[in-house]
Amino acid sequence: MICSDQTRPRIEAAFDAAQNYETHARVQRRVAEALADRIAALPVVAARGDTLRLLEIGCGTGLLTRALQDRGIGGHWLVTDIAPRMVSRCATAMADHAAAPALTFAVLDGSAPPASLTPGSFDLICSSMAFQWFADLGPALARLADLLAPGGTLAFSTLLDGTFAEWEEAHRREGLDAGGLRYPSLHALSGLFPRGGNLSARELHARDAYAGAGDFLRALKRIGAATPRSDHRPLPPASLRRVMKAFDRMGAAATYRVALCNWTSPTAKDELSA
Repeated sequence: MICSDQTRPRIEAAFDAAQNYETHARVQRRVAEALADRIAALPVVAARGDTLRLLEIGCGTGLLTRALQDRGIGGHWLVTDIAPRMVSRCATAMADHAAAPALTFAVLDGSAPPASLTPGSFDLICSSMAFQWFADLGPALARLADLLAPGGTLAFSTLLDGTFAEWEEAHRREGLDAGGLRYPSLHALSGLFPRGGNLSARELHARDAYAGAGDFLRALKRIGAATPRSDHRPLPPASLRRVMKAFDRMGAAATYRVALCNWTSPTAKDELSA
């Protein structure tokens, strides 16, 4: 479990309200670039060329979208996000991006694709830093895998256990719970994919420094990532101040632990259920 279904409306609202996202999304930009490099090297990208059928989940303001276009990836893309304003921001950004591929934009919940997206519709499904928001990642991966053509690839990045360890530790030192979403280990994540196919996964660690705890919290809010678990109660102001001081004493930095995954479907679809 990554987040609850009760958390989803708050996540959508948080991302809709995320102003100046890219100013504060330093790690997200680095991860998108690393993921784009992996995607550009995929055999399916070379094989399909300008006929590539691509679905992007959680496009945000278009960090991954633009990184893929910058690497010369063409084809027909369906670019989506759960937050309508993020879809609009991405569409605006890509309108100013020269030589874009054929693009369609849509509001879509990537964890539960609509029936209008039929099995085998895509050669590549990609997403950067969105899957950690899914309520139940295993079934979502199975649904997305079913949308791949034989030999198609699901390529994504997502957060792992140990992300924001410094903020969590600052809470522990005060005997408190940070209330953050829970993320899987890379080993646990690897066990969520459908049987069959081929998985390549690695970890990327990125440490981001802040002027202080207040700067850290503002940055999370401005990238729409400050939503706590649905069962978490906000700390009283005095408790939060103690945590913030502890975080500052530890160096006011936070580590992102990120999985970069490529899962390629079998060439025969019936192998998925073997």
